[in-house]
Amino acid sequence: MPEKVDMFCYQCSQTAFETGCTVKGVCGKEATVARLQDNLLFSMKGISAYLYHARELGYTDPEVDAFIEKGFYSTLTNVNFDAGEFVKLATESGMMNIKAMQLLKKAHIETYGEPTPIEVKVGSVKGKGIIATGHSMKALEELLKQTEGTGINVYTHSELLPAHGYPGLRKYKHLVGQIGGPWFDQKKTFSKYPAAIVGTSNCVLIPKDEYKERMFTLGVAQIPGVKHIEDYDFSPVIETAKSLPDLEDEPRETVLTTGFGASTILSLAGKIKELVEAGKIKHFFVVGGCDSPKPQASYYTEFVKNLPEDTIVLTLACGKYRFNDMDLGDIEGVPRLIDIGQCNDAIVGIDVVVALSELFGMEINDLPLTFVLSWMEQKAAAILWSLLALNIQNMYLGPIIPGWVNEDILNVLVENYGLTPIGDPKEDIKKMLG
Repeated sequence: MPEKVDMFCYQCSQTAFETGCTVKGVCGKEATVARLQDNLLFSMKGISAYLYHARELGYTDPEVDAFIEKGFYSTLTNVNFDAGEFVKLATESGMMNIKAMQLLKKAHIETYGEPTPIEVKVGSVKGKGIIATGHSMKALEELLKQTEGTGINVYTHSELLPAHGYPGLRKYKHLVGQIGGPWFDQKKTFSKYPAAIVGTSNCVLIPKDEYKERMFTLGVAQIPGVKHIEDYDFSPVIETAKSLPDLEDEPRETVLTTGFGASTILSLAGKIKELVEAGKIKHFFVVGGCDSPKPQASYYTEFVKNLPEDTIVLTLACGKYRFNDMDLGDIEGVPRLIDIGQCNDAIVGIDVVVALSELFGMEINDLPLTFVLSWMEQKAAAILWSLLALNIQNMYLGPIIPGWVNEDILNVLVENYGLTPIGDPKEDIKKMLG
């Protein structure tokens, strides 16, 4: 096991031994400050993803843009050495991320309508096909427009599953379902189906040779040797799809339900209050975030599988693929598993939690509610800081502790927010339910 260094910084010419400062910066920067700078950078990277997709649809926020400038500038050499200030900036990044997610949700709803629940079949149907993966609703919309009437079926993969919930996207009858699950199943899934493939954003992998020639990227996503689409012109994708063999009819026995927007969930508020007061709903869990191929991520499957039947699970992002094919049933018409969408739809989860707080006249931290989060990359860091900025306490985080968190940072998160690393799922459930 390699020894973990206290810090690693090589952003200027002063760096130790001209390779990198690993104990303390030659400039005087402490290791914890370097790690907090990395943390801030990760959070801002996450915010930038949501801002990018909002801008695709013509929506911007100058306040968030200004914060990004300030945040990046603060991490330059010889600018800010104050650890406390970087904690404040991280918290501010959480609030700016909330604004960015609100902006993107507004863009999606005003462009495609309020999401409503829909059952989505997994697997292929007979005919030519294109698989779209990533997060960009704009790219998917343009693809659907250009393939209408061509006889080509379009499938979502991974984080585009929630697209089916938007009326403005599911109106296209050739949007026929979902193929595959989380982002990291790409090589297996894309090798299996002779379809053209479009990577619309982050979460693309270096392709295997067997499907590299039929894969395309657009926007920020690019892969060496893979054709890149400009200005949403999908004609080469369409021609490729036409040249490939038909996909075959599959049983499509797996059905995923998605599309629970805030208005749909809040329309159940009266019923939820009645069931809670009657003791029929005992606890709410927000279980979501990034999925990863790490074996520790099986925790989330076991966690949801072992929850009592008087609990409700709100889920979002690709972490849901650990359990979203489970049939958890309902509690007198209220679904026990509620998929609210992509990672950026964490704002819907926040809106629902705030609404529950108002419904029961309780502070958020007094609700029978627990956040169980999984992280993989920078957008998850931004969402975590959004939750911390709202002072949400006693969240559980996994599948591992982020590498940039040292003992000093972990102690602050534990002491100030009660953040807890995941452990054994059954034991964690016992602790959460008291």
